[in-house]
Amino acid sequence: MGKILTFSNHKGGVGKTTSTVNVGAGLSYLDKKVLIIDIDPQSNLSHSFGIENAENTIYEALKGQTPLLPIQVKANLEIVPSSLELSGIEIELSAEPGREYLLRELIEPIRKNYDFIIIDTPPSLGLLTVNALVASDEVYIPLQAEFLAIKGLTKISEVIEKIQKRLNKNLILGGVFLTQYDHRKVLNRDVAATIQAFFGGKVLNTKIRDNVSIAEAPTKGLDIFRYDPKCYGATDYLNLCVEIIEK
Repeated sequence: MGKILTFSNHKGGVGKTTSTVNVGAGLSYLDKKVLIIDIDPQSNLSHSFGIENAENTIYEALKGQTPLLPIQVKANLEIVPSSLELSGIEIELSAEPGREYLLRELIEPIRKNYDFIIIDTPPSLGLLTVNALVASDEVYIPLQAEFLAIKGLTKISEVIEKIQKRLNKNLILGGVFLTQYDHRKVLNRDVAATIQAFFGGKVLNTKIRDNVSIAEAPTKGLDIFRYDPKCYGATDYLNLCVEIIEK
């Protein structure tokens, strides 16, 4: 039975989508069968894999028009792409009974086909993110190593606790990890210390170092392992994948 992970942070620009792309690709590189589901209307994850204007997306699935119809990206890695139409889904589903459970119900029939199912969420705490958390076993929070990134940590922690209490008692905080990290910067080290104090043992050992190849890879529709397998970014994301597997 596949493990379902959500990568979430209601603040944009923290490397959430980049991390979803590269953790998914890294796990597939480690011979795990992986499905990534893009439920962000911006569709940045889908674009990062070079998928544009897909015929069947998560939007149609959530509307009940189709089951989940993954697209194979490479060996061991498939994706359910997103669509701009998803931006209006909260209004469209406002009267739908049990709307928080729609994604869980869609995943259940295909869960056994994968080792990991990873969900990329929008930078918000609305219905789409709630659907992801209700469907998941674990949530991972990427945090940029900057002061503003630590603002709102209490809020996302509260949301996770409410989901655990009311909608998904099995959800756990899998871990928190730093992105765009530069150990030479005092501010980055101070932020790391603050996050360690806040989350304690939930902070993962791996830090994703600031690396230009990570930013360049999506422009070519590639993950970091296919774009520049010898760069710091590939090394760090592979280490992060190993840490996630070991947990």
